[in-house]
Amino acid sequence: MHVVIVGNGVAGTEAALAIRRRLDPSRARITLISEEHPYFFSRTALMYAYMERMQRRDLEPYEREMYRRQKIELLHNRVVDIDADAHAITLDAGTTLSYDRLLLAVGARPRMVPFEGLDEVKDGLVNFVSMQDLDHCERLTWSTTEAVVLGGGLIGVELAESFIHHGLKVSFVVREPYFWPAALAAEEGELIGAEIRRHGIELIIDRELKGIESDEAGRVSGVRLSDGRHLPAQMLGVAIGVVPNVDWLREVKTVPVLGRGIRVDRSFRTSLPDVFAAGDCAEIGGEDETPLLETIWYSAKLQGQRAASAILGDEVNYAPPIFYNSSKFFGIEYTTVGQCVGVPSGTRSLYRKHPTRPITQRILFDEARVLGFSMLGSRWDHTLLQQWIAERRPLSYVREHLHRAQFDVEFGRVDLTKFQEEERTL
Repeated sequence: MHVVIVGNGVAGTEAALAIRRRLDPSRARITLISEEHPYFFSRTALMYAYMERMQRRDLEPYEREMYRRQKIELLHNRVVDIDADAHAITLDAGTTLSYDRLLLAVGARPRMVPFEGLDEVKDGLVNFVSMQDLDHCERLTWSTTEAVVLGGGLIGVELAESFIHHGLKVSFVVREPYFWPAALAAEEGELIGAEIRRHGIELIIDRELKGIESDEAGRVSGVRLSDGRHLPAQMLGVAIGVVPNVDWLREVKTVPVLGRGIRVDRSFRTSLPDVFAAGDCAEIGGEDETPLLETIWYSAKLQGQRAASAILGDEVNYAPPIFYNSSKFFGIEYTTVGQCVGVPSGTRSLYRKHPTRPITQRILFDEARVLGFSMLGSRWDHTLLQQWIAERRPLSYVREHLHRAQFDVEFGRVDLTKFQEEERTL
């Protein structure tokens, strides 16, 4: 069997490795194709390469020799056509490659909106999700003194931190009333906002970008905001989310059914025979279900593993795991587990705050059980927090055993009984 995987991000690479664990090279030939970079790399660590804290090679979780040992063929190329009837794809160089099973793990691309002045921009506008984005940022940084970041999420704060590291004057524009309300309650958003400002970044909230200005050469020279303010800038980082990378599929010979992403059932099968899709590009669900898009690293990893099982003939009925994510806002650790966003108005939470340090814990709950955790300023064992949600543990149990989920030794010395706490509704 020849399995061709388009996309060597976490979903595609996990699928390749999962297939190899089940089938040796005599039973399965595996070809992994990527246009972006020859080797899988940690996209979430791009900022550390940009800040020169890691070499680019250090972003690769696996030694390059691993692919040779596992006999996983790597192709650094672009797929331009799919003929599902012939079980073949065409590469940019014109080469045709046949397959028995095809997995599309083509990820997501930055979201963009048609800002006024965008058509005149030829340089200076950057995103921060790909290796090419990193190239772009590094090329422009030396000729930049002022930068604007648009979008109040994880990628935006990473880009702002990277810019300030390089000594740029940074303005960070967020259209919401506080930082990242899509994931944080107001108290936590304001705490992170204070941390952003403490590092010398001008955080501008509750304002939108109205237009982009450029010089005679087409280089970004500034932006205009909804309050009429003008911000000079030679770089504009746009970090307003991502969308599935599926537009190119509308031009192939056999087009899979598309929605916002590639429509798949819960076994990751597309509408095309022997063609599967997983990761940020996959839109999961049956005909009578609300489609599910999970543009998050941990889910893409699991989807890649499940898609591999389906490719090998297992019965797969994917159900999203209990949500988990972690990151860092400058020096403040962030862990979220379970249901913390999009909760109904009036959802109850226990809010705990350290009296002197930027450490908070919010536990969402109902009458019977805890629903989610939003933790700032310390590291937590998310597997235990997930276990408590799965076991439907009540708030009283979690409060009594919370110390067991403390992860780092340093924070473990903090007395959890000293926290100020009160119940708040969201």
